[in-house]
Amino acid sequence: MPAILTPVRTKEDLLFEDSLRPRSFAEFVGQETVKANLKVFIEAARKRAEHLDHVLLYGPPGLGKTSLALLIAKELGVGIKPTAGPVIERTGDLSAILSNLQEKEVLFIDEIHRLHPSIEEILYSAMEDYCLDIVIGQGPSARSHKLRLKKFTLIGATTRAGRITAPLRGRFGIIHRLDYYRDEDLRQVIRRSAEILKVEVDEGGAAEIALRSRGTPRVANRLLRRVRDFADVKGKGVISAKDASEALDKMEVDAVGLDDVDRKILTTIIENFGGGPVGISTIAAAIDEEKDTIESIYEPFLMRIGFLDRSLRGRKVTDKAYRHLGYPPPGSGPASPQKKLF
Repeated sequence: MPAILTPVRTKEDLLFEDSLRPRSFAEFVGQETVKANLKVFIEAARKRAEHLDHVLLYGPPGLGKTSLALLIAKELGVGIKPTAGPVIERTGDLSAILSNLQEKEVLFIDEIHRLHPSIEEILYSAMEDYCLDIVIGQGPSARSHKLRLKKFTLIGATTRAGRITAPLRGRFGIIHRLDYYRDEDLRQVIRRSAEILKVEVDEGGAAEIALRSRGTPRVANRLLRRVRDFADVKGKGVISAKDASEALDKMEVDAVGLDDVDRKILTTIIENFGGGPVGISTIAAAIDEEKDTIESIYEPFLMRIGFLDRSLRGRKVTDKAYRHLGYPPPGSGPASPQKKLF
């Protein structure tokens, strides 16, 4: 996927995301139910002077799982040690991290579904009994020793909740799904980010960017920065709806947030496979794209906006997508050439 629309963090995002992250729950826009529940759980833990139960946050990338983890630690008034599933390669790495955690401290593991099974097993006793089973010595003389841990809170984040094993999932006391953002929430995100970046954007400009941001704050912030460049060079320095629309059209981001790969997926199914149903492996081979990338990045958005249906028989393009791309829906008449979108 072109970097401009990918919900996955890019190198460029690393330069800006820390400054744009919310500093409190009041500044965190959207996910109201998740925030309300977390506030109650955090307040209850603080009143009892206890550690917070382990938390699992899951949902598509770019929706604020890392930001929420940082806010939880801040609201608890404790430190946080962030890491990621692929980074922890040996059991000794995780044992060292766990044994160095302070009382009530937060351990944040991003992409927790990518933990190696042998490493995941160490977490079972650590999360449930707050101890580590360490084997000392080798062969017949080897003996097991339990190392007590200070009570801590594990926050796991994942985009693939289905890949988390049942034993690990069952040890999380608080589980929340983050969903895509509404346009009105994205407009608020854009206005806040514009203020931090010292960019002038009017209501129309914020609405136009929000409309094409695929329901993802990370994408909205990235589009805002790119549209700002166009406004500074070719506009008057204030992002209006017209400026935003023209800039995003030039970047091949259409009115509902589709990019060239989204359109390639849909048009390939329409033109090569009669609109479907067709298997995901066949689609991946036809457009020369990774199957996992289509399933995790493109497909959820296309399904959410009603452009793609998924069934046991395969993927099928909907009438709504036919009309958006300029094709007559099946059964409505002879095929017509694709409408030029840009």
